[in-house]
Amino acid sequence: MELTMVHLYPDSMSLYGEYANVLVLRRHLEAMGVEVTVRNFTCEDTLDFSDADFIYMGAGTEKRQKSVLIAAPYYAPALKAAAERGAVLLFTGNAMETLGTSVTDAEGKVWPGFALADFTTVETEKRDPGDVVATPALWDAPAVGFMNKCSVTRGITTPLFPSLLLGFGNEAEHGAEGYVSGNVFATHLTGPALVKNPDFLDLLLRRLFARKGWELPEVLPVLPHEREAYDVTLRELRARIK
Repeated sequence: MELTMVHLYPDSMSLYGEYANVLVLRRHLEAMGVEVTVRNFTCEDTLDFSDADFIYMGAGTEKRQKSVLIAAPYYAPALKAAAERGAVLLFTGNAMETLGTSVTDAEGKVWPGFALADFTTVETEKRDPGDVVATPALWDAPAVGFMNKCSVTRGITTPLFPSLLLGFGNEAEHGAEGYVSGNVFATHLTGPALVKNPDFLDLLLRRLFARKGWELPEVLPVLPHEREAYDVTLRELRARIK
């Protein structure tokens, strides 16, 4: 069993250690007997999604995000084609915003996005850093994490998280957050979101196995302390919910 992962801009869009999302997913796949190839593409490379089973991009500064958006319209057809072939996409932090039709920066300049979805994002002068507890649409356990964004995203009708128990959503405090359509997943959660949320990770494993037509093991691998770490984080964050 072989699988190809594409990591977009790990040199510039990995502000909070997002590379760990690729590493932990790869480690779980290898524990399931999958031979994984990871292709890293920087801003100097020509992007190639032709053999991609999984495509990931993490968060960057607002300036780094714009360097990605410069190339987004050029590569949008290829990324859309990969999604239509069933590739699993995960965009976290402000990488999520690039999947929409546009990002309007704080000075009013409009930057076209990859346009895989119809939502739009507008940057604001208010930054909303903080911890998050979210109610997922596709798995049972609450999601935990951290956000640090200064934007509002509008036009999403299929959020990854229908509501937040703690944190600022796409448009409002405690509102819906993220985006999901088929195998395309996006959230403003930054950092190692898959490390913090083993149930989210398991969902992606199931989607990848389904894409490849492989038989899923009865029991998915559990790495040392990942469930214990999640339980501790959830307990601590729940104590802050009013």
